[in-house]
This record gives sequence, C-alpha cells and structure tokens, in this order.
Amino acid sequence: MKEITKEVYLQWYEDMQFWRKFEDRLAAVYIQQKVRGFLHLYNGQEAVLAGALHAMDLSKDKMITAYRNHVQPIGMGVDPRRVMAELYGKVTGTSKGMGGSMHIFSKEHGFYGGHGIVGAQIPVGAGIAFADKYFETGGVTLTYFGDGAARQGSLHEAFNMAMNWKLPVVFICENNGYAMGTSVERTANHTDIWKLGLGYEMPCGPVDGMNPVKVAEAMHEAIERARRGDGPTFLEMKTYRYRGHSMSDAQLYRTKDEVEEYKKIDPITQVLDIIKEKGYATEAEIEAIDERVKNLVDECERFAEESPYPEVQQLYDVVYEEPNYPFIPHKL
Repeated sequence: MKEITKEVYLQWYEDMQFWRKFEDRLAAVYIQQKVRGFLHLYNGQEAVLAGALHAMDLSKDKMITAYRNHVQPIGMGVDPRRVMAELYGKVTGTSKGMGGSMHIFSKEHGFYGGHGIVGAQIPVGAGIAFADKYFETGGVTLTYFGDGAARQGSLHEAFNMAMNWKLPVVFICENNGYAMGTSVERTANHTDIWKLGLGYEMPCGPVDGMNPVKVAEAMHEAIERARRGDGPTFLEMKTYRYRGHSMSDAQLYRTKDEVEEYKKIDPITQVLDIIKEKGYATEAEIEAIDERVKNLVDECERFAEESPYPEVQQLYDVVYEEPNYPFIPHKL
C-alpha cells in the first residue's frame, strides 16, 4: 500500500474538513429552501471515503453508491462548485440541474451515482465490474450501500454472480447503525452484516470506518485482490452519521448522548490529533487549511447562487430523439 505520510495526513484533514463544511453549508441553504427535495448528509462517515481514495487508482477505478453521495464525486475529482450547483438545480450542475441531491454523476471521473432506489446500485456496480473484466481495463469498482440495503434480495444475486465470475468489485456496506430510523438490531437476527459474504465464500470482514488508516488498509487488500483477478471482497465499514437520515429526520430513534459518544471518535479529530502529535503542522498552518476550506465553500455557494436555471428546452433535449418524430427539436 502507498505509504501514509505527513502529506497524506494533511490532505486527509483538508479533504475531510472540506467535505464536512461543504455539507454543513448545504444544510444551511436547505433550510433557506435554496436546495429542494431530500438531502442526505455524510457527516461522520468521511473516513470511509478518505481511506478508500488512498487505496484507489483514480485513472481506472470506479465508484457507485446510494443517495448519500455529495462528497464522493468531489473526492474522485469532480469540481465541487458543479456539485453544489446540481443541488441548487442549476444548469452548471453535474447533470445540468436535473439530477439533484440524490443523483450526482460523472462518467469522466468514474463516479456512477447517486442512486435513489435502495440497493439498486449493488447489481449495477457488479455490472460495471463485469465490463472492466470483459474489456480488460484493469479497473476495480467500489460498490457502496447502507445497512438497510443489505437486506435487499438484489444483494444476494449480485454476490452470487460476482463470485461465480470473479468480478473485480469490492462491495462495501457503510453500516452507520440505522436504516433510516430502524436500528440494525431490528432488521435481522444478526448484527454482523459482513457475515453475509460467508454464504458465498467471499472474503469478508468488519472494518473500523471511523479511522481512515484502517479503511485504507482494508481497501488496499480488497482492491489488489480484485485487480489480480481473484474476485470480490465484502467489507462492512462500522461508521456513524451525526445528522439524521435526511434533513427531515427528527431522529426520535436515538439519544443526543449516543451521537456525542460517537463524536469522541470523529475521523477528522482523529487525523488532526495525529497531525498535532507528530508535529506535521503548526497551529498557524492548520488555521490556514481551515481558511482555505471556508473560502472554497464560499466560492461553491457563490457559483451555485449566480448560475442560471436550465431553459425549458432542456426538458426535450434529455429524452431520446427519434428521426420519424420531428415535432420536438433537440438542441444538445
């Protein structure tokens, strides 16, 4: 695995801090009704993404996830201004303002969504991996889903076919403890979701999803196994979200004390503690990072605010054009 150096820790801190503040700003503008529909935030789960990116080869590896999907494309290289514009419904967004919060997408950067149907991305991720194997690209697909989606039947079909064909895919369950408002303990007669892989003789195991180092180590092993042609791995990331399932969630199913306990092992705090302990940055340098993060968040908001909404014509441009039906002219 690539060495986890001083530079990596500093990059992790800046990235995770930006992802957190970016979504904090989204929460603020959502309350102002500048972002509409549903809004599912990633606060607390950032180490899962930071660790994975350290192990990935972004020139050929791909990622697909559910609807808690704002910061992953940013990590993959998508311009964060375009991500915020998409949430605003503006034409400068990643899908010209027509995807919104749950459907961020960038084929250019290997990010395949953003899926609003629970569990739907699991077989699609296996399908992307099938294409990589068929065309011999050497790429590996990281397929993410939540603990609620782990109860979907499509997971078992995808696991079976992925093992049968030794597809270059890593299945990752981000277990944040709750499927919307239903705790893991109430969704099945077991709480170790990773054990679902045992039925398919798929390499599997639990990972501390609050620690980017642990995530990077587990992801490196899984990605390299897939790249060698040895097939899939199933990892259960034990993590936690500080905010509700979505912004409309009253969170009556858990206590504030529970949330505060998990904040004691916050991934950003863990990384910052190591930076300070090892003397990787002075207080002034840390403040400079925080200032850069704030300025970039401000820039993203300003870009989204100032961007125009799509023209009505765009509604017609994003459906199939048929030569024998000339009544809806396409411009794209």
